[in-house]
Amino acid sequence: MVVRLGVVAVVLGTTAAVVPGQAALAAGTAVSPGPYAFADGARSIEGARSTADAVPLTPGTAYKSSLPSSGKVIYSLQLDATSNAYVSVTAVPSPGSTVSVIDGLRVSVQDNDGTPCSSDTANFGAARSPHPIAAWGRREISPTKPLCREAGTYYVSVERVDPKGEGSSPDAWDLELFATTEPRTAKTGPTSAPEVWNSASPQPLQGKAERRPGGAGFAGATPMDQGVWRDDIRPGQTLFYEVPVDWGQQLQVTAELASSASGGTGYTTDALDLDLYNPARGRVADVGVGYNGDQKSGSLPPLPPVDHANRHSAIGQVGAMRFAGSYYLVAHLSESVADSFGDGPFDVILRVRVSGAAQGGPEYVGESQPKGVFEVSDQDREAAAEGVAGGDDTAMRVVAVGGIGTGSALLVGLGMWTVLARRRSAA
Repeated sequence: MVVRLGVVAVVLGTTAAVVPGQAALAAGTAVSPGPYAFADGARSIEGARSTADAVPLTPGTAYKSSLPSSGKVIYSLQLDATSNAYVSVTAVPSPGSTVSVIDGLRVSVQDNDGTPCSSDTANFGAARSPHPIAAWGRREISPTKPLCREAGTYYVSVERVDPKGEGSSPDAWDLELFATTEPRTAKTGPTSAPEVWNSASPQPLQGKAERRPGGAGFAGATPMDQGVWRDDIRPGQTLFYEVPVDWGQQLQVTAELASSASGGTGYTTDALDLDLYNPARGRVADVGVGYNGDQKSGSLPPLPPVDHANRHSAIGQVGAMRFAGSYYLVAHLSESVADSFGDGPFDVILRVRVSGAAQGGPEYVGESQPKGVFEVSDQDREAAAEGVAGGDDTAMRVVAVGGIGTGSALLVGLGMWTVLARRRSAA
């Protein structure tokens, strides 16, 4: 009998086994930055050049595709006349590729008559360090948005922003696509965003930092709750975390990059980039931290409490705080840090504050796809407290390789399996 738990297999009659990468983490040895971890079971599809050949995306299903260096690729969505729909596209440049300052990803949504519904762009920034970036497309049903309200076929267009920019590699990029739908509310709510909220920047959370290793993709993001968390990051590496934020709660995050022990000199612009994405993987805000070898820090801009009415704001980062659920923190350390300060690893500290009491959210008519994506469950809070991810490369990394007998390994494994099963059920 074999019980498979993420990266761990507990085998009756043998000792628990951990894959080599996780064993290295447990032993504290160096692990090279790995590529982006796509969702388990992501379906491989090919983007079309024409809407006539566009492959349909099913909300709640992860897809893997690719984006050529020039031209658009197109996918389709079948939508009703009442639900909001969101499509997040994560672009993953090839290892060793180069990008220009303004190169990036553009995602737009149109109806079957070519009417634009939304457009969003994500860039790599001044550090010019290739790493996973995400942009999202939206079809929203709202009294203030008269377009794109009919049921029918919608098209998702994905393209590079500056494929011929100076220093940009012509390589194709891998893509991960993930669509979600949000049902309508039972009652018509406000048609404007809240005008008053606490926009003061609170003092960053204090206390001793606890280790919490990050994941390698959205699907494998490591859960964390309010606290002070510490992790190792290497130049070129990107780490993913998720923080449950309920209706009425306010998120504040400060990132610190510790001083270098190498004795090197120099300066890297936006050496540490921290991005915040909402439960639909739509970008909310970011902060870049320059680095000269001394400890440096930066905070995300003040964000409003999570409120359904935030979507009516003309300010993008306010509008993105529109639903409860898991908010993603994505930390990237620029490749160029290695030029001056070596390969590391470097210590990064995240001071995460979730303030305010959880409130009741809107009454939805029907279920979101995937189910539960726009809510915070008891299982989500438990996972955030324990730091157990949902069955990917970050899960079970606290289980040691040696010194665990069969019985102990099985008991630990079954306990962790219970947490994972609850999270998957909620999702």
